[in-house]
Amino acid sequence: MDNTVQIHLDLREPASQTFWVKQSWKPCSHRLSIQLPVWTPGSYTVRDHVQHLHSLELHSGESQVPLRRSGPSSWRADLSELTTVEVRYAVEARDLTVRTCFLDPTFASLCLAGAVMEVEGCRWQTHQLEISVPDTWEAFVPLQRNNHFWIADDFDALVDSPVHAGPFKIEQFLVKGYTHELLLIGSPPSGWPKNLLSDISAVCEATCRLMDSPPAAGDRYQLVLQMRAEGYGGLEHDHGAVLQFNWHTLAQPDGYRKLLQLVGHEYLHQWNVRRLRPQEYRPYDYSQAIVSESLWFAEGITSYFDLVTTMIAGCSDRKSFLVDLSEELSRVLMTPGREVQSLACSSEEAWVKLYKASPPSRDSQVSYYGLGAATAFCLDVRLRQKQTSLARLVRKLWQTHGVCRRGYNREDVLALVREHDQSLAEDLISWLDQPASLPLQSIVSSLGLRLEAVASKDPYHGLTLKEDSGQMLVRRVAAKSPALKANLVVGDELIAISGRRLRRLNDLPLLLRGQSSVAITYSRHGHLAETLLNPDEGVDRWQLDWDPRATTKQMALRDRWFQIL
Repeated sequence: MDNTVQIHLDLREPASQTFWVKQSWKPCSHRLSIQLPVWTPGSYTVRDHVQHLHSLELHSGESQVPLRRSGPSSWRADLSELTTVEVRYAVEARDLTVRTCFLDPTFASLCLAGAVMEVEGCRWQTHQLEISVPDTWEAFVPLQRNNHFWIADDFDALVDSPVHAGPFKIEQFLVKGYTHELLLIGSPPSGWPKNLLSDISAVCEATCRLMDSPPAAGDRYQLVLQMRAEGYGGLEHDHGAVLQFNWHTLAQPDGYRKLLQLVGHEYLHQWNVRRLRPQEYRPYDYSQAIVSESLWFAEGITSYFDLVTTMIAGCSDRKSFLVDLSEELSRVLMTPGREVQSLACSSEEAWVKLYKASPPSRDSQVSYYGLGAATAFCLDVRLRQKQTSLARLVRKLWQTHGVCRRGYNREDVLALVREHDQSLAEDLISWLDQPASLPLQSIVSSLGLRLEAVASKDPYHGLTLKEDSGQMLVRRVAAKSPALKANLVVGDELIAISGRRLRRLNDLPLLLRGQSSVAITYSRHGHLAETLLNPDEGVDRWQLDWDPRATTKQMALRDRWFQIL
């Protein structure tokens, strides 16, 4: 029996920002069950894509079959005959991110986790995709094509294949002799950098050198780059990646380097995350949140290496690398939540915290991206002291677990570390489980570098404000800050500082400058009150720099570390 699931996407009314989906297959059971994924692999939070679905119907021949909801995103039906059935429904597509669906008269960008149903009993069957688009558009999907259809080996391969459509053209480039595709959507005001294609190719080649491997995706890799007025992000896939970047950032002195680093980050994911995957995600369960403590390795390791891919590619230098690493370490050190939440917990709680963060979250949580990168840095330097490297460890894990698509866990990583340094394995356990346990200062010092605080020019108060209809409202009160000691809380409206009316966000630092104590008039629940605020000296950021007193031994280790590979 041919159990192929056929899917048709109708994008021919883009102004409605809604597309229609039809799925048909021949069931092998009288009890039918379908579900829409509740999350997008690579983005670890429940998004309930079903909120955008409506007009769901099930048909068997000429008859409509009643569907019973068995969960928020799942349905069941009883079939009298085992003849071909068809599910029809509409999906509203107004959310332009790399992990959701968007459609308008300009283009379409669809993440199929938010669009296609998983059919019980058919997950590992072939899925055939057909797409109808406006006359002037063309559709692009990183799947093998057979005439008018794209062929996915199974449901996972289908969901992992983003759909883009519009009046676009594909550009090709080579990586280690393998053909890749680049789809550019939008453009910066002054046009794309003239060396974009060659630089992207160089970064991808550098990533292959890092992994000592040809592209894991072979000849089927499609890179989609959307240039926007705002936004930043990326989502990896087995055979491609979707990136969003904004032209304001690109116009900054380091903006182009950051764009190339984003390319390197998502390109590295075709090894680390897509094929070298935490064991909890083999296979994916699309119906619920699946907790894993290994997201620090999946994203933190990748975030550390994306800082160096441009250097390996010859698109940046050691000085730029130190600047970028400084920013990464500074974000960690400037996050009070690092003293509360461990790296392992940050990974496990991603589903309920990282992607649902609010301004006060900085005081109780830390990102496994940033802290994971800082941990990778410490791990790399310590391994260098044992004449090996983090890159070699990742390559070894790739050979033992990635090539054969075997999921890994903490013990697998620790076993590789123990091969070189038993004490480092024990330290890594502490770094994972104990908040604020990274020995950043000693690691930096061992390289003949300095990590120093840069004082802020403005007094430190610990308040984050937002302007709302002329009101200056408190969004965050930092832990252990002068504002907390002054008993200010989120939601307070700040009215005046020492009798002077507060009308703009930048009035606050100006009115605090040079003052050791100020009276703050505020409103809470409609009642006026006053408190005293005693601002402190603040830290603007942390900065890495060369230590002029570095020893020969420290400089030798630093040179080995800079080799990366």
